[in-house]
Amino acid sequence: MSTVPQRFEILLVPAHVEDRGGAAVTDSAVRTAVVEATGRRGESGYPIYEGHGIRVDIDPETRTVEALLVDGRELDYGLTALARPVGRD
Repeated sequence: MSTVPQRFEILLVPAHVEDRGGAAVTDSAVRTAVVEATGRRGESGYPIYEGHGIRVDIDPETRTVEALLVDGRELDYGLTALARPVGRD
């Protein structure tokens, strides 16, 4: 039985950062936010998560970010969005 996470942490990381010099991904993120499931599905067909100015459609099986708005706008070029589950749901 598969359970869909109710919360994810979204990390916006510069795509050009290839060698973080041993730093964790969280140390390289320019913005992070915890988003929660809304119970709705987006245009992508995946669950919508929202929080702290971020609206994101996430494939909960692969943790792939399928669609993302940051403060109502598309993600700037050069940034990559990563999603990881938060806590135990």
